[in-house]
Order: sequence, then C-alpha cells, then structure tokens
Amino acid sequence: MKTLLCTIVVALFCATSFSQAYDKLPLLNGIGVSTRYSDSFEQRARQTASRLEKVMNFYQEILRFRPVVTVLMLSKADWPLYTKFPVYGMPHYNDDATLVIAAEDNDFWRSFLNVKELPEAIRLQAEKVYGMPDKSVSMQAFFDLLAIHELGHAFHMQGKLQVQRKWMGELFCNILLHTYIAEKEPEQLPALTLFPRIVVNGGVKNYRYTSLKDLEERYDEIGQQYPQNYGWYQCRWHAAAAGIYDADGKAVMLRLWNTLKTKQKKMNDTDFAESLHTNVSKTVADVLRRWEADMIK
Repeated sequence: MKTLLCTIVVALFCATSFSQAYDKLPLLNGIGVSTRYSDSFEQRARQTASRLEKVMNFYQEILRFRPVVTVLMLSKADWPLYTKFPVYGMPHYNDDATLVIAAEDNDFWRSFLNVKELPEAIRLQAEKVYGMPDKSVSMQAFFDLLAIHELGHAFHMQGKLQVQRKWMGELFCNILLHTYIAEKEPEQLPALTLFPRIVVNGGVKNYRYTSLKDLEERYDEIGQQYPQNYGWYQCRWHAAAAGIYDADGKAVMLRLWNTLKTKQKKMNDTDFAESLHTNVSKTVADVLRRWEADMIK
C-alpha cells in the first residue's frame, strides 16, 4: 500500500497539462459537461459525465457557481498522448481546466489495496466493498469517486476562493465529494470511506511529519520525498470530511464557500480557526484546532 501511495503522490506533484490537443477524440453528445473519450468507451464516458453533470447541477443550485471543465475519458493507449501524468488510473485536474479519467480497469487499481496484509475483519470488508465480479479486488469504485474531488479543485480555483492553507484546499474538495455522495449516492459511501479509514486507523508511527504546520512549511518536500506520508494526510482529510457532513449536513458547503470567497485577507491560525468556527461550523474549525488531539497514534 505504501509503495502505491508513493506512486500516487509523486505523480500528483509531477503532473502538468495535456501533451497534445484533444479535439481528435470523439465528443460526447447529450451531456452538459464537455466530454471527450477514447474509442470503444462511449458508454463509460457517458456514465461518468452524467455523474459529473449531476455534481455540477447539485452545486450550482447551492453555490450559484459552475466551473468550466472538459472531461477526458482515456484508454491506456491514449493516456500518454493527452496527459503527462505518469500513472494510468489516477484522476487529475489540470491547470487548463481539464479533468482526466481512466476508462479501463488497470493494474494500479487492482493492486492498490493488498488485502492479504489486512486483519481478517477488515479484509472481509474490503473484499465486499471493492470486490469485482471475478472475485479480484480493485479500487475502481474509489478512484471513480475521486474524479469528484478533482472537480472540487475546479470549483475553488475558478471561483477564486482564498483557501488560506494548502490543507484547506484539499479538505474543501473532500467535503464537496463526501457531501454529494452522502446526499445523492449514499450507496457509494462504503467505497469512499473504507480505504481512508484503514489508513488513518493504522496510526502514524511510520510517518515523519504529522502536523498541519509541517504540511504548510514542507508541502513539496513531503509530497516528493515522503509521498506515503502525504497520502496519510489525504486520508485524514477524507475522514474529516465524513465527520463534518455527519455533524453539519449539506449546508456546511455554502457556508464554507461564502467564507473562503469573502475572507480574502490572509489570516493566522488563530484567526482562521475563529473565522471557520463563527462563519462555517465548529466541526470544520476543529480540523485545525483538534488536529493533534484527534490523531490516532
């Protein structure tokens, strides 16, 4: 698992925009989100674009904002032609407002979670949640949902939110993801929450950095030199997003959006936590205030 977390995070820090124009790919008709796809994957492209269109509509109604995004649903063969992202299977949002998604099941998804390393009770859960028809285990369901997280970056970047901290940019996307799934696709919650819970419950003894201060000061270093450590941070934010939704419901998204939109002046930690507590919710503020106290050692 740690090797794969390393692969993910190094890839995230190395990713840049697509390597050639994508107008040669077929354009999907009948869906509001502009979507292009590799040959033979129109049905999967339509399913994914339909979900993302529903996400956009859901948040347009709440936030009164809709980012402009082009979705690329790519085969393994087309992947290196349209993105410089080295890992086939990892959804990512480029600075050019392009969301890249894998069309095929792949070795990365299938080998991401080594169920043989897990305690029996957790292994049985993982096989149930991530099991495939051929009895193998693939993280396809989890990574399909991460496309919504990446769409979240389009919202806060194009919406010109002042996220204040790097960790808040990621937490915002995870709240956006979790809220939509809980509201509109609750049957997908096990796929979204099980893997992060496994990582977080594993403790921190193998990680050099664990504080939010470490992350802000050493963001690139942690991502590039200690990528499994960065993966742990991401799982903490997934778990936090679940707790925030459970406590505050979908209304928290609008309060968070409005606060990050209107509070453009850079704040210190004390003022930022107070702003989140006053304008968003205690639960969101506690991600900052109780980060150390809530950590599973």
